[in-house]
Amino acid sequence: MDTLGFYFSFGFQHVTYLNGLDHFYFIIALVLPFGFKQAKKLVWWVTLFTLGHSLSLIGNYYLNLTFSAYWIELLIPITIALSCLPIVLQKSPSTNWFASGLTLLFGIIHGFGFGRFFSMMVLPEDAGTSLFSFALGIEAAQLCIVLCVLCLNFLVALKPKWLRLWQATVGMIIFFVAVIMIVERI
Repeated sequence: MDTLGFYFSFGFQHVTYLNGLDHFYFIIALVLPFGFKQAKKLVWWVTLFTLGHSLSLIGNYYLNLTFSAYWIELLIPITIALSCLPIVLQKSPSTNWFASGLTLLFGIIHGFGFGRFFSMMVLPEDAGTSLFSFALGIEAAQLCIVLCVLCLNFLVALKPKWLRLWQATVGMIIFFVAVIMIVERI
């Protein structure tokens, strides 16, 4: 398989792999409170997350930027739990520049969690193509998750009283999974 296709597929699987669902949980928590009317904003946030993830991979690969694996692995579930707070607290999530900056920061944190492994497998002559196609794969997988959650929200909203219950239930499940991850990593 060519480099572009291999790393695109690898990026897609990185998000959907059952033993590493941190992206999956984060994106669901990000999208859950919204509907199709906010799709443009959600695509922007997902792209910011991918950009942050890519920046940390680039920094790790080209500049040898590393952070304590302990702190990164602890911060990843913290970002997931924080993303669930508006759902759990039944508050309207922020849609301002602060939320965009936070999403970018969370992408950077998640990227550093994968950076060392990624750097070990990328060949120097293919680094640019590998990083780019990996990012495209991540973006594609995350956009698929966005679409699925929006469709589920739409279907559940056909019975309006169920939408809030749906969002609260899924938000609480992800929140508690994140808390368990935090406790396991302390």
